[in-house]
Amino acid sequence: PKPLLPLGQRTILEWLMAHLARGGVTDAVLALGFKPEPFMQAFPDSQCAGVRLSYAIEDSPLDTAGAIGFAARSAGLHERSETFVVANGDIVTDLSVAALVARHTANVSAGAMATIHLTPVDDPSQYGVVEYDAGSNKVSGFVEKPAPGTATSRHVNAGTYVLEASALSLMPGDAPLSIERATFPELVRRGALYAYPTDDYWLDAGRPDSYRRANLDLINGRRSDRDIAVHESARVASSAQVADSVVGAAAHIGDGAVVTSSVIFPGAVIGANARVSGCSVMGVVADGAVVSDQLVAN
Repeated sequence: PKPLLPLGQRTILEWLMAHLARGGVTDAVLALGFKPEPFMQAFPDSQCAGVRLSYAIEDSPLDTAGAIGFAARSAGLHERSETFVVANGDIVTDLSVAALVARHTANVSAGAMATIHLTPVDDPSQYGVVEYDAGSNKVSGFVEKPAPGTATSRHVNAGTYVLEASALSLMPGDAPLSIERATFPELVRRGALYAYPTDDYWLDAGRPDSYRRANLDLINGRRSDRDIAVHESARVASSAQVADSVVGAAAHIGDGAVVTSSVIFPGAVIGANARVSGCSVMGVVADGAVVSDQLVAN
């Protein structure tokens, strides 16, 4: 699962939970469907970065709003009328969750049921574009993945939201439902959806190229967070060269190997005299092999 992929020397999920904890989150429900077991095995004590975990396991896919409604009800949020945070599991960001919650709290007095984080992107056609009033930050339109060149805004849905429990009335959680195509447009019609645009670091790490970039950004100072590049248990031959790369636990880089701009997963092996550039390596690169700009999984 993507949230369990390594990001630096921790998993994406561990970074996310630590990020949420800094914003005041103490408990999290993971909305899981296909193959939930790896998450339970990764966190057998139901703790992650100081956050208590519970699991909402779907019998069949519920889409985004369906999954949120199902998970929130499994935690009893609908009964306690609690405000809650929703975070996409493969988004990497330096957004201040505390600041987002504070802005939402202020928006509630104006009728907000939800506040969504927005980020500017160069190509909004791959995301949900959000149109909003720059004065009030009230959202006026929500267009999911517009055709290239037709977007009226560069600000897109950045995948972190704060919602009132009342919003759960629009997310029953018992059938597939899209928050982007159904719930958010309905909140716009009610005048109850607000935006929180920021220029904080943000990256959708769900694609191979952006996943590698997220790792490299973590070690080269582009983030407020930072991590070590080479795990202390990794074995790197003295004649090997490693530059601008992440090397995970128990990985081995052989004699004369050259590794640049790559992510070497825990336990992966780079053979002697191999050349690896721009790759994510989960398995073994043979002695003398030359690989670039690809995912190596064997």
